[in-house]
Amino acid sequence: MPHTSAPAGRRLIWARALSVLGHPALLMPLAASVSAATRADTPGLAGIVAAVSVTLALVVMLFSAWQVRVGRWRHVDASVPQERRSLNLLLCGLLFGGATLLLAGGVAPAVALGLGLGGVLVLLALLLQRWLKLSLHVAFASYAALLAWPAWGWVLAGLALAAGVAWSRLVLGRHRPPDLWAGALAGVAVGALFVA
Repeated sequence: MPHTSAPAGRRLIWARALSVLGHPALLMPLAASVSAATRADTPGLAGIVAAVSVTLALVVMLFSAWQVRVGRWRHVDASVPQERRSLNLLLCGLLFGGATLLLAGGVAPAVALGLGLGGVLVLLALLLQRWLKLSLHVAFASYAALLAWPAWGWVLAGLALAAGVAWSRLVLGRHRPPDLWAGALAGVAVGALFVA
């Protein structure tokens, strides 16, 4: 077993913690809830956000666990390109499908828009996978930061967290700098579309 120095060990612990805190499945429901709470024009929006978030998270967790159980994936984090591709296809279907259902039902257009734009981020990752591994952790963290608009304090705190998530993904060896920059730019662009 290789020896890790104390500072390097602490660095890895912080990187893992930031990577978990910045995981899209945790961060997006929180950010969407903050966004919903600031939109007093839609009663019941927070409940819709919670129901949609929990449903999506459960489907993704069950899908990931099943893929590992049947031997298609090595680990639930879908690190291998083919694993990532199947996860991203599922995410696109869930996000775009959920947005379409909400729009068709006339329920919570803001939530439908948020889901659809999340689908755009995942679709970008799929389209760019030949050239880079767009960091969806960083993309969704950047997007989540802008969901708090116009609460500047929350936006700045979210962007600081997104920078921390980017650092963590680099330290953990999950991404290269171009992957992180592409994720940050995509997340900010999609977030700007949401608040426009």
